Amino acid sequence: MARLRFAEDPYSRLAIWARRLAFFSLAAALLSIVIVRSGLLEVEPALVTFAGALAFAVLAILTGLASFVVIWREGLRGLGYAVSGIAISLLLLSYPAYLGYKAYHLPAISDITTDAIDAPRFEAIARLRSRSANPVVYAGLYAAEQQHNAYPEIEPLQVSVPPKAAYDTALALVNRNRWLVIDARDPQGGRRDGRIEAVARTPIMGFRDDVVIRIRGTAEESRIDMRSASRYGRHDFGTNAKRIEGFLGLIEETVDASLDRQEKLERKALQQKRPAPKGAPAKGQPAAKR
Repeated sequence: MARLRFAEDPYSRLAIWARRLAFFSLAAALLSIVIVRSGLLEVEPALVTFAGALAFAVLAILTGLASFVVIWREGLRGLGYAVSGIAISLLLLSYPAYLGYKAYHLPAISDITTDAIDAPRFEAIARLRSRSANPVVYAGLYAAEQQHNAYPEIEPLQVSVPPKAAYDTALALVNRNRWLVIDARDPQGGRRDGRIEAVARTPIMGFRDDVVIRIRGTAEESRIDMRSASRYGRHDFGTNAKRIEGFLGLIEETVDASLDRQEKLERKALQQKRPAPKGAPAKGQPAAKR
């Protein structure tokens, strides 16, 4: 006896293509990240690839929405394909949307410094930048005014330690953050300032941001200035200001903790040097019997 076979409803081709486009956009986005982090190519190809990935993500969403209509009208299968394609695309678009929100509320600047009048200069890093990169010269007072309005908390850090100690602390924290040190010169009395030039990376895309830290001061205290600049692009979305604020705050915490430990050790040493009161037995000797 022949078995009866019921024909299953076919899948919506739009739903299938929605998921295909979503996976393709995700693969293109990952490829752009690999291009930037590997350093094999310049940033421009990576940005073009990432922009193409976002375009395909938008196309996947539109295709998925169109498949909803077809599935509803014709009773086709593939709702899961459409939903997964839209979900992947929305996830991929969420971070650029967040950056767009920040770009709307923040000024279009990419070079932040604690000293706009005498900004720390890039010397060793200047020789590494390509012609298509941003200028190494600070933009000037107009950019400083925009920075002050957007990030009023960015200012020099004063610490109560000699410049050499401040330099050692800064260099140790640079290495802890795994920034690539390009040049490091410790301060030499009043003859030269301490300088640290390094390259930091953004968390996701891995774009290179250039950092220079300058330490100058007297025998008892130091002033630390810092400059962080994006190598490419007009807008840094607040990344450089956040880096400076976090790094200088970490230096201040480290120096304060070191001073507290030193003060406790000095207090303990002073207590040990104090003479015992008259009539008290010497340390290690029994008390006299009455």
